[in-house]
Amino acid sequence: MQHTSPLAALRSLLKERELDGMLIPRADAHQSEYCAPFDAKLEFISGFDGSAGLALILADRALLFVDGRYQVQAHQQVNLSEFEIHHLHDEPIHLWMRENLPSGQRIAFEPMLIVNNQYEQLRTSGCDLVAVNDDPINKIWTERPAAPRGVIHPMPVEISGESTASKSARVAEALTREGVDYLALTLPDNIAWLLNVRGSDIAMSPVPLSFALIKNDGAVEWFVDEAKLQQLDSGLLDSLKTHSADAFLPRCKQLAAGKRFLLDGDNTPVAVRFAVEQGGGEIEWLADPVTLMKANKNSVELEGYRSSHVEDGAAWVNFLAWLSHEVPLREAAGNPITELEAQEKQLTFRQQCENFWEQSFGTISAAASNAAMCHYHSAPETNFAITSKEFYLNDSGGQYYNGTTDATRTLNFGQLDGQRRLHYTAVLKGFLSLISLQFPQGTQGHQLDAFARRPLWELGLDYDHGTGHGVGHCLLIHENPHRMAKKVNPWPMLPGNVLTIEPGYYLAGSHGIRIENQVEVVASRPGFCKFASLTLIPIDLSAVDLSLLSEQDIAWLDDYHQQVRETLSPLVSSDARPWLIEATAPVRAQRA
Repeated sequence: MQHTSPLAALRSLLKERELDGMLIPRADAHQSEYCAPFDAKLEFISGFDGSAGLALILADRALLFVDGRYQVQAHQQVNLSEFEIHHLHDEPIHLWMRENLPSGQRIAFEPMLIVNNQYEQLRTSGCDLVAVNDDPINKIWTERPAAPRGVIHPMPVEISGESTASKSARVAEALTREGVDYLALTLPDNIAWLLNVRGSDIAMSPVPLSFALIKNDGAVEWFVDEAKLQQLDSGLLDSLKTHSADAFLPRCKQLAAGKRFLLDGDNTPVAVRFAVEQGGGEIEWLADPVTLMKANKNSVELEGYRSSHVEDGAAWVNFLAWLSHEVPLREAAGNPITELEAQEKQLTFRQQCENFWEQSFGTISAAASNAAMCHYHSAPETNFAITSKEFYLNDSGGQYYNGTTDATRTLNFGQLDGQRRLHYTAVLKGFLSLISLQFPQGTQGHQLDAFARRPLWELGLDYDHGTGHGVGHCLLIHENPHRMAKKVNPWPMLPGNVLTIEPGYYLAGSHGIRIENQVEVVASRPGFCKFASLTLIPIDLSAVDLSLLSEQDIAWLDDYHQQVRETLSPLVSSDARPWLIEATAPVRAQRA
């Protein structure tokens, strides 16, 4: 059957099945932030490749819902004669369906791609939701990439800091306290943490795509492609039962009779609920206890973070010293360095680190107005030159064998106008306000968010992203549950949590500024905590109005830069060392 477009092919298929439409989320069965090409169904049907979105395909209309980060990108990537672009949050799809579709419309969805809480919301639309389990997209995607089969390798206890047996026992205790028999695990990073393994199914996300069940006695069943297990020793595999990934739902149904399952409504596919209910089981809707256990890092993990940031900091300094030398020379010669050239050179410096594995996310290398798009990624057609006339923003990180890094620096290579200098100073002051803060133990992320925004708010400015996110240990760069943002985040911050602090400001068509350090929460005085910086990279002060900095700001910067200088001087190249000394010179001396 030949059709002119994927959209037409899908509509034909829906008509054959007497369906009025279909929901296609940008998701896989694990709610991964970054999907394997095999799971890029939304991109296949629409052309949009952002990390968040949802399409509704009807017989005579096609709608793509994306959030504020992706409005510009969606309009550029999607055929606007076929798709309407809507806002994911300002006009939620269940409300759009309720207001625009006749009651009783038969709307198809794949129950492994929709989580339970999303399903319950969609049920309020007045439409009849029809679960389809045979992957209809696969019938029309004739050149679909193969499902990922990345090799899984062990994470030694010398790096993880805790054995799988110990972790399983802790989870079992939590299940017993809640009076449940099984926990269904569908998040790959939770499974990787529990089993002390890492994967390679998705670039820059070192987790294996799989499922697991853990019983309240600590017994684990792992549902994973056998071809991925070749590098694992018999010790782990003998301690649990393995099944194919396809056996996960049937096994949930088989075990369900008379049992209680703990499911997390925010991330468990509604298909798991259906299987448990069909098998006669009960469900306790609670947060997955593994998520919080994973976020509370042990001493071995924390030492790994610190070590990886020393390596990463040295690579950053070598890169920044090179960039500071080359930008004016190449600009004067009429052959300026470009965004893509800079990010390639930065990767080369990282690859010289002994424990570097891969990038932890796609580098944001953004010059001039490109930096005003906070999730920009350079491409040949948008590859701006880095010059002395504009800011250059670099947000990048690495996966190391003992830790994960994420940092942003905004750089100035010339003379700035007053507006840019004021914006940069406000962002820096917000960064300093939060990173130097002492706060009661157990404070929640949304309670701290305004500290980073206040200097911008005083200018009538703001930024449309969170102030900080959790970071996994050799896992995902965005790790739940901790966030610092305006939206309520009810998780207490405790010693051992690892997050970022990253305020910014973005003026469309002009410039973007962000300063980001990764931090660990540490105890200070009794009952209080503070942030200790993991990131060790000089902060560019050439764009700062030093007269606007407080004595506390200056003290923090001088202490921080002294730590950076003393830690990294023995590790950077001889060419970079003079630049490092100058870049970390005391602010007090500059003000004097």
